[in-house]
Amino acid sequence: MTTTSRRRNRALVILSLVLCLISAVGAAIVQTGAGSTQVKDLTWETSSGRAMNALLFVPENATADEPAPAVVVSHGWWNNREMQTANYVELARRGFVVLSIDMYGHGNSDPLPADELQVGGTGMYDAVKLLADLPYVDVDRIGVTGHSNGARAANFSVQLDNEADEQLISSVMLVDNEAFYTDEEGAYTNNYGSRDVGLVADQYDEFFFRSYNADGTVATTPREFAGTPNAQSFLHFGEDPTGLDERVPDEYYTQTIEGEEAVRFLSTPAQTHPWSTQSKYTTADVVDFFDTTLGAPNPIEPTSQVWQWKELFTALGLIGFGMFLVVFTRELLFTRAFAGLRQEAAPATKTTTRGLAWFWGGLVVSAAISALSYVWLSQQSWLTGIVHNAVPNIVPTGSVFFIAVWAAVNGVAAIAIMLVSYLLYGRKAGQNPRELGIWPGWKRLLQSVGLAAVASVATFMLVFLADYFFKTDFRLWVLAVKVFPQDKIWYGLFLLPLFLIYFVANSVSINVFSRFTLAGKEWVNTAVLALFNSLGPIVLVLLQYLTFWVTGDLVPGFGGIYSIWLFPVIVILAFTAVVTRKIYRETNNPYIAGILNAVVVSIVSVSNSLVMTY
Repeated sequence: MTTTSRRRNRALVILSLVLCLISAVGAAIVQTGAGSTQVKDLTWETSSGRAMNALLFVPENATADEPAPAVVVSHGWWNNREMQTANYVELARRGFVVLSIDMYGHGNSDPLPADELQVGGTGMYDAVKLLADLPYVDVDRIGVTGHSNGARAANFSVQLDNEADEQLISSVMLVDNEAFYTDEEGAYTNNYGSRDVGLVADQYDEFFFRSYNADGTVATTPREFAGTPNAQSFLHFGEDPTGLDERVPDEYYTQTIEGEEAVRFLSTPAQTHPWSTQSKYTTADVVDFFDTTLGAPNPIEPTSQVWQWKELFTALGLIGFGMFLVVFTRELLFTRAFAGLRQEAAPATKTTTRGLAWFWGGLVVSAAISALSYVWLSQQSWLTGIVHNAVPNIVPTGSVFFIAVWAAVNGVAAIAIMLVSYLLYGRKAGQNPRELGIWPGWKRLLQSVGLAAVASVATFMLVFLADYFFKTDFRLWVLAVKVFPQDKIWYGLFLLPLFLIYFVANSVSINVFSRFTLAGKEWVNTAVLALFNSLGPIVLVLLQYLTFWVTGDLVPGFGGIYSIWLFPVIVILAFTAVVTRKIYRETNNPYIAGILNAVVVSIVSVSNSLVMTY
């Protein structure tokens, strides 16, 4: 690194820190309403006997003299409290007290035992009881809402509330999960009593709102849900809809039940299941529903929303986080501890026509293996049983384990492709992998581990600082870097060997066997490699959703959750390809970035997923 390059790298370190600071401050301003809402990070021992974590939003209008309505909001399975950003920002703006929970097994709450899925409404009803004890909450106006399995938690909570001596929940908004339609005998019934209930049923929901024929085939797809008997019974307050008038979405229907006026509401937006958490339409439905049923202290038009600004700021922090990871690692090369790793790689040069053929052929084969192995693994019962916690096992984070296994399979495939390429082409073409850093020696290898450890710890400290001072993190939709408790470190280390197989092999492949100029530029080569790193997942996602859009349902046999998990993977695989190239150029060592990527991806993954124990 020249003096000019060093000066530029230091400037980039400062820029990355500035981006993270702007992110934290900007996101905090949005979620606090520029100081009009107090945000508290709570961890408490619940009546279910375990620790729950949540963000509590207390607007300035909520006082002991004038208690405000309150809403518990919940994320879905394999997510965390910040996935409800749109709801808690907009509800708090309108004067609601809001409690955004980490359901048991998620985020910073205690792990969830596999045989206690419904305990405390997966934590939601325990949160309702906490709200009911707060002096500035109107106990007669408490609502619950959740996305996906957060909606299931709301249904669990309604059951617990029905059994309680005093009912606390008066309003329920279910987003992207089924409502209760029938009793134990299968007859239509009103399971919600006089509570107000709303339901968001996406027309392209990957999991719910289908009806089935006797042979198990799909009879009606999600986009036909509004006309089904289940939907019509829901809108008719649990009556058998046969012979009744057909009710339509986006209308509020009322009926007097047990002397109280109850509301039913259905929305069917043309969007996918995960998009609901980022949808201005669903957010408008949620805030309008609670304004209608609980009464917003500060009425604001449902379509007037500012949560997107917080998403923009946290996305800026995600960019700063990724930038700091690279430039701070390079800056550490000038410290006494890691100076021995500083060794600029030789300039990339043009390859031969035959070399290009091997390059493109290897990329096509690796992308095909990536896509096909992912689909194949999603069909393996031994693995899907672990993923969905259907069988007792020692793996606490089943979803991340699936991704890690897939990564390891592709790492082994990359090693095989490199070996074949070298034996059949590279050796005869004069390739010298040792000069290109394939074996840096034991001392440099151990230093590489140390450098990756220091750089990853320093980079994660940015997230902890943002959380400590501003109660924010770095994220964009399903891609998130957040704070994590100590147990997540051990879960990450448990899966780290599998991620190491892939990311180290990928770094060696990109830098030792595939580094040369394309169109006279090395960056073009880097861009192509980043694209092909993600190409397999991109193809699978496109295939899934084009099929869904055309037919109304998913690719047969390829479950929706597996395509959803690929959304962040696409970005991660492209980004890590760039990381490994940039660090290799300053070190002639492919292992530093390979180890660094594996550590960061492992920790980020387990801290954003479900932890279930047996």
